[in-house]
Amino acid sequence: MLVFDMDGVLVDVSESYRATIAKTVEQFTGRVIAPDLIQQYKNAGGWNNDWALAQRIVLDTSGSEIPYDEVVGVFQQHFLGENNDGLILRERWLPRAGLLERLAADHPLAIFTGRPRQELDLTLHRYARSVQWTMIVADGDVPNAKPAADGLQAILAAHPTDMLCYVGDTVDDARSARAAGVRFIGVAHEGSEGLRELLLREGAANVMRNINEIEPLL
Repeated sequence: MLVFDMDGVLVDVSESYRATIAKTVEQFTGRVIAPDLIQQYKNAGGWNNDWALAQRIVLDTSGSEIPYDEVVGVFQQHFLGENNDGLILRERWLPRAGLLERLAADHPLAIFTGRPRQELDLTLHRYARSVQWTMIVADGDVPNAKPAADGLQAILAAHPTDMLCYVGDTVDDARSARAAGVRFIGVAHEGSEGLRELLLREGAANVMRNINEIEPLL
């Protein structure tokens, strides 16, 4: 079974989630942060939750400790907007036409993501209505988020005869796969300085530039 992380693997979120982190920080601090700063936090691990990451960057850049619920409210206002018309509409689907269908012919497909279910459903409905997913694990579906292995373990428990391969783009994805004892393939997009080497050090069997390079690696 192929299990995909969503953000950075199936979807380019540089202009959606990553941009929302930056806008949230700017709203609370008045400071504009660079995308590289967000990537530095992601590379350090432990920042799978973008709400918590935005709160932390606000604290680190301004010294202001904003209540978590307040950060979430501002974040969601930017990301979802009033009627799901916010920055979520700037997402870009990454798999080329036919890729997931070809993969599904030989491998059951699943998703393990830190996205809330509502936001996951919006994006899949927009871009991948024809894809059949064997199982989806979203934020809140398991007790512990990445880098814990709970999500992958839930998929393993539901499909005990399947060999899993997890595809992700962060050290938290790699650590989750290692904790679950499953094969990990990393994604390090062009411009993600040092990420390829970092994912290899975290146990990736292979690292590709984008999801469209996966077929020769299986």
